[in-house]
Amino acid sequence: MNNNAVPKIAILLATYNGAERLLAQLDSFAAQSLPPSLILVSDDGSRDDTRAIVEDFAAAHLDLNVQLIDGPCRGAAQNFLGLLRACPDWIDIAALSDQDDVWLPDKLKRGARALAEETTPGPLLYCGRSWECDEDLGNRRLSRGLKRPATFRHALVQNVAGGNTMMLDRAALDLLRDAAAEARKLVVHDWWIYQIITGVGGKVIFDDAPLLLYRQHGGNLIGANRGLQAKTTRLRMLVSGRFRRWNTVNIAALNASAHRLTAENRHILRTFSEERNRSVWRRLLMVRRTGLYRQGMQGSLSLYLAALLRRI
Repeated sequence: MNNNAVPKIAILLATYNGAERLLAQLDSFAAQSLPPSLILVSDDGSRDDTRAIVEDFAAAHLDLNVQLIDGPCRGAAQNFLGLLRACPDWIDIAALSDQDDVWLPDKLKRGARALAEETTPGPLLYCGRSWECDEDLGNRRLSRGLKRPATFRHALVQNVAGGNTMMLDRAALDLLRDAAAEARKLVVHDWWIYQIITGVGGKVIFDDAPLLLYRQHGGNLIGANRGLQAKTTRLRMLVSGRFRRWNTVNIAALNASAHRLTAENRHILRTFSEERNRSVWRRLLMVRRTGLYRQGMQGSLSLYLAALLRRI
């Protein structure tokens, strides 16, 4: 893509029974200062008015290219993988979207500019912060930024790239479309994308400015990682073994695409996969030798706690 040309951007929206909050998200697409060239909606078998809302929105915005397709009905992660596979070749940039947020008007423009100005060859992943808010979009609080770089050593044990903020250049799209055919099971799509992009040596561009209103409600698939309750919940998940089970799924998905990773990152993945099952000293030493890390002091302590308890 010529840096001076207006990029062709596709919004990839995954929906499932999201009628209650969907229209506000769609309206924020129409209000973008840099209009999308395509809004591709993959509906995973909704039984509410989701499809009708999308169809009515398309009819009311004939200037926007809105296409509604059937999802695979195998969960949110596979719905997004299906969208990546369905994204047409003429698209320059893809922006992933959840069904219940509200984008700020300059989201696409900021992302497209950052991707165009990056001199590092692709694949490129752009993401950033958000305003975490309540169901009515009030009580806004800025999500956490980055304290340490976004690398494969980090991606293996923590996700910093919110899927609802992600934008991908064409090289990243092509990579993920091919890798998606190799991934049978994922924990969540955005964590896998973060791991694949950093694993092959791609660049993550993290915007410190908020890009959207991230609505928190009872139906959130993941939700924001803030506050005492969230920290307590995640500590329980670690101790119960859920973090370890997630790592098992992630390792399998990465092994399926290991031939795409850099030699250094293949070695890190292999060491992590093998040593996490060894003795307590081997596990603790593995974290140190591979350089795995999480964001912040609490994150680092939780990583070593997971290694100590064989929950890594």
